Amino acid sequence: MHNAALAALGLDGWRYLRLPLPPELFAETVRALPAAGFRGVNVTIPHKHAALALADAATDAARAIGAANTLTFEHGAIHAENTDAPGLLAALGEPVAGRRALVLGAGGAGRAAAWALASAGADVAVWNRTPDRARVLAEDLGVRAVTRPESAEILVNCTSVGLSDPDATFKALPVEADEMRAGSLVVDMVYRAGGTRLLQVARSQGARVVDGLEILVAQGAASFERWTGMEAPREAMREAATTIAIT
Repeated sequence: MHNAALAALGLDGWRYLRLPLPPELFAETVRALPAAGFRGVNVTIPHKHAALALADAATDAARAIGAANTLTFEHGAIHAENTDAPGLLAALGEPVAGRRALVLGAGGAGRAAAWALASAGADVAVWNRTPDRARVLAEDLGVRAVTRPESAEILVNCTSVGLSDPDATFKALPVEADEMRAGSLVVDMVYRAGGTRLLQVARSQGARVVDGLEILVAQGAASFERWTGMEAPREAMREAATTIAIT
């Protein structure tokens, strides 16, 4: 996705590389990257908390969420950001202020989603299979923890259900089809060709749906613009990401 964006803008001297790192080597490796010519990195599981901890500076969003997925190397310092949160809001493409939102999952993605929706003015409730994790998130971010999913206008699945088995999503999540009627918005962080079962059911009920691919592109574009100072070619990124998702 990023290499497609670099090619679209003619940035021939830039490359986006995959760097698999064990946790015990994460900090020392990242600190050595600027000298090797790196401008920044995206960070994923299990390094998002470690990325925030080693940074010299961080955005308010990253600190509030408690995790960073983007590091930028600038003037000898490491700057941490969380583009998952603005990426989610950008992918939604509609106001959320004053609307009830239910976030399923209290991991890193759930924290980012809850913070993003709450900061944009939504009334946010969080459900997690382990209630204690939902309570901790709620206390940290000033939202509500619920032990049973409640009715909401916006539903965001931040669990990994459906990642390996697309048909498992709707069965394993604590939601009913009639809760996702016309006028509601259903978001699934999991992305796969054709969408997850959750999104298929929601669409059949008349709900508007947003899949994880759109969020992936939106958060990736935010990272790209931070590193290059140029507007991200989102269509090129979306096309590349879609091709990968299909294959």
